[in-house]
Amino acid sequence: MNATDPRPLFVRAVDQAEQLVGTTDPGHFDLQTPCDEYDVRTLQNHLLSVLTRIDLALRGGDPLTIPVIATGVDDIPASWKERRATLDSTIANDAVLEQICTLPWGTLPGAAAIAGYTGELTTHAWDLAKATDRLGELDQELAAQVLPMVRRFIPAEERGGRVPFGPVVQVADDATPYDQLAAWQGRRP
Repeated sequence: MNATDPRPLFVRAVDQAEQLVGTTDPGHFDLQTPCDEYDVRTLQNHLLSVLTRIDLALRGGDPLTIPVIATGVDDIPASWKERRATLDSTIANDAVLEQICTLPWGTLPGAAAIAGYTGELTTHAWDLAKATDRLGELDQELAAQVLPMVRRFIPAEERGGRVPFGPVVQVADDATPYDQLAAWQGRRP
């Protein structure tokens, strides 16, 4: 792997999300997250779909055939581990960096798709941590590295529709990287 390989940062984002998913108290499943349409259980099921979608996209399939929210999952951490094992096998192949992927937001090489999903996983980890009062468990350095990518790929203007984020929320310049990341995506830290 070279310095431009997005996989190490992606793995950090997956690891962080996995840790949060695996340690979420089932008593918190009905708590609302910063994503208006998701409670904690729904967000975790969405994260399961994200793992399946990126894996399918990196193998040349159509991730839009996978529902946005996984259904029929009784044991979220166990399902996560199964999907993670499949994804780890897929991303171990260097060819995924050049694989052309059709994603909800465009057709991109695998390296760009991995970067995009790194932003999604990192942001949703914040959503989950915020909803369950575990912000102290987040990897701030991960957010600091993801923030510039998210700012580059998600425009500040023309939100809504194809860019499914609310308006940028203003935060202090010295706000934590996660607060800046969340605010850029229309969430209120």
